[in-house]
Amino acid sequence: MPATFGLAVENFTSAQKTPRIDELLSTARRAEELGFSSLWAWDHLFLGSRQPFPQLEVLTTLAVLASHTSTIELGTGVLVLPIRDPALLAKTAATIQSISNGRLRLGVAAGWYEREFDATGTPFKGRGRIFERNLDICMNLWTQDDVTGTWDDLSFRRVRMLPLPQPRPQVLIGGYVDRVLKRVATLGDGWLTYFYTADAFTESWSKIRRYAEEAGRDPDQLHSLNQLPICIGSSREQAQALTGPWLASYFDTPEWSNATPESAICGTPEDCAEQIAAHLDAGVQEICLVPHAYDPEQVERFAAEVRPLLGSLVAVA
Repeated sequence: MPATFGLAVENFTSAQKTPRIDELLSTARRAEELGFSSLWAWDHLFLGSRQPFPQLEVLTTLAVLASHTSTIELGTGVLVLPIRDPALLAKTAATIQSISNGRLRLGVAAGWYEREFDATGTPFKGRGRIFERNLDICMNLWTQDDVTGTWDDLSFRRVRMLPLPQPRPQVLIGGYVDRVLKRVATLGDGWLTYFYTADAFTESWSKIRRYAEEAGRDPDQLHSLNQLPICIGSSREQAQALTGPWLASYFDTPEWSNATPESAICGTPEDCAEQIAAHLDAGVQEICLVPHAYDPEQVERFAAEVRPLLGSLVAVA
């Protein structure tokens, strides 16, 4: 199946900047014009201690982008599910799904930044179980005409959350360790990962497919997305020299995962096309590109100089 390409938007910045909605809207409109399939915004309530990262709330941001676009899909990459009230989240997501005419996609994960859990009164050590509880509640509210049940201290009695989202948002589960990969295989519509090399992706995706088969699910129905930095330059060395410091200032890669800045797509258009093709050959169905420094020129160059080199590997916009 031909691959599609999404684009990350800068709804969080380094401590020296502030996210600007005019820039986000410009990026969204241009991405739609250029044929990108999706836009992805990041989620944290707050991040950083000595130098906090300014960040616009992800669902509010996507609602605004939905009102200024018409066809491009809108995703959370990824939303920290345990710290969200599940009923409020389900309603908010259903509302965005309605106003966007069905374009919302939810990347969700259990989270890792303990200060967010402390601030919201959410047990950090129980986040995996709370993730599964919240996802179950959301799925019920999105798909059932009558929800009755008790999940911990959350009680629902003949709840009808109308309008039901049509269709319900696709749910891609993010994470790295085996117990999370089992959740992907059994609870979600697919896997959203972050800064994985093609080899690392292959290893984890093979596990997900095996877990799905063991659970009686068709692994071919699962979707895969990898978020990858990209820097198009005059040479691979020049692009890597630019990308390294920028990634170090903006992004963390968990020590317990295979996520690495070495996954960055770097080099000439030909270099970038070759590296992207390796990910597609590994089974990645969709790539969310994180353009170097969120430079609009990088987006333009990908569309004009890199994507055409991929030929039939790419879905027609």
